[in-house]
Formats: sequence, C-alpha cells, structure tokens
Amino acid sequence: MAAKSQVDKYLQALERLKARGALINNDSVAKEAGSGKGSIKKSRPGYATLIAAIEQAALEQKQVKAAADPTPLLRQQLATLQQRLDSALEREVCLLNEVYHLREEVRQLMLGRLTVVPNATR
Repeated sequence: MAAKSQVDKYLQALERLKARGALINNDSVAKEAGSGKGSIKKSRPGYATLIAAIEQAALEQKQVKAAADPTPLLRQQLATLQQRLDSALEREVCLLNEVYHLREEVRQLMLGRLTVVPNATR
C-alpha cells in the first residue's frame, strides 16, 4: 500500500476515534486503522503530518477532559470552606474566652471583692 493511502487510512481512523471520544494516541490510531500497534513511527517522514494531527487531537481531548473535570473547582470550594470554618472557630474561641472572663468578673462581684471601674479594659 502506498504511503499516502496508508496515511489517509490512519487519518480516517483518527476521525473515527475523535467521533467516538476514544483515547487518542499513535497506537490507538494504528489499531483502529487495522495496523499493528507501533506501526506509526516518528522516524517515517511521510507520517509527519499524521503524527502532528494525532498530537493535536490528543491535546484537544486532554483540554476538553480538563475543562469538564470538577476537581479544581471542588478543591477551591474546599479551601474556601476550610478558611471560613477556621475563622468561625477562631471567633468562637474568642467569645468563649470573653464569657469566661465575664463569669469570673460576676463571681468576684458576687463575693464583693471587685470594685467595678467603668470603661475599664480587660
């Protein structure tokens, strides 16, 4: 079979793989075309455009999958929620500390040991 017709056969196989959304690489194109795995070699000058087309299709496929992947968005949401949780816990600890000091102040007042100083800082 002439090299040109073989390349055309591989290009048709590439289009079928793209249409199905199947994994695209040199071996999958070769197998789809009915050739053996490893038959598309970079060392063959007539396959340069074919290999470039395969690489481009594989890159596009990878970009589509990356765009559809919810993982980065979910990780960002997780980080935001973690930050909000940490802030809420910090506020709660500060409020518990204030409650503790106010209870201690009330206890001292009940015992009559504390003189209240207006607007005094704690």
